[in-house]
Amino acid sequence: MTVSRRLSLGRAACGLLLTLAAAPAALAWNAGGHRIVAMIAWEAMDTQTRSAAAALLRAHPDFARWQERGGDADSDLTAFLEASTWPDDIRRDTRFYTAELETPTPTLPGFPDMERRLSWHYVDLPVGSKASKAGADGELDRQLAALSATVGSRQESIAARAYALPWLIHLVGDAHQPLHTASRARPDGRSDNGGNEQPIVNPFDPRHPSTNLHRYWDDLPAPPWLRGSRLERAVSALSERFRQPRVAGSFGQWIEESRRLADESAYPPGRDEVPTIDNQFHENALAVARQRIVDAGHRLASLLQGLLGDSDRRSRPRP
Repeated sequence: MTVSRRLSLGRAACGLLLTLAAAPAALAWNAGGHRIVAMIAWEAMDTQTRSAAAALLRAHPDFARWQERGGDADSDLTAFLEASTWPDDIRRDTRFYTAELETPTPTLPGFPDMERRLSWHYVDLPVGSKASKAGADGELDRQLAALSATVGSRQESIAARAYALPWLIHLVGDAHQPLHTASRARPDGRSDNGGNEQPIVNPFDPRHPSTNLHRYWDDLPAPPWLRGSRLERAVSALSERFRQPRVAGSFGQWIEESRRLADESAYPPGRDEVPTIDNQFHENALAVARQRIVDAGHRLASLLQGLLGDSDRRSRPRP
């Protein structure tokens, strides 16, 4: 299946599904969620790792753009936080293009190319009692390993490592969103594409009650505009309430945890064509999403300290 599968929200005759089909493609955690992951990681990393990460991000061609968003804030922290959303931000950036759907755009200095690489954000593993007719697709698992190898390699160019680091920060967050690792079969046997093609009614968002399950999960941790002192307070509250993961684990373990949570907790009970989210499901989903955000932040810190920290204690992450 091509990368365009994340751009479609399905075909249906009813007005609700037509509305969903016209909506933008869902992301993986919204921008606020990714910034929370990055802030937790930044606070957990030692000074040497922060400095090494900041030095790489200063070499990224979009560093100046990130600083414009931060104003007078700490430039190193600003870059780290804004880098965490960059792989989603470029979906709306006309300098970049979507493979198989658009003509390639000119390659600008500092970039290997201008492809948006939508397939890097997810890997579809089957959940539920009936397997989808479509095979699994997506490259999240492979790219976590490849990007880690690039970021941690002193033999790679600074430009290559600077390009890879925002992707790695972002994809660690993606790997902890359950519906970025799993899809369930629709009644006709087609994949629901990570919940993108599962319409729901969400009474907990009265402004946008008609949505899809994937977008519902993306928005659970925090509002997308979260920055500054509000971001700091949100991170503090989450760190006090939710435990750190006992072990860092491997990329495969993170994805399997998310796949299992997708199977157990991501889908509303029953098989209604358009289920309505109830209070019990919503409270459990909030708890799962927030714990996964905390897990991702601490694991990102551990990963980057292994890749960028003191050479005497650096270790290659396990696939």
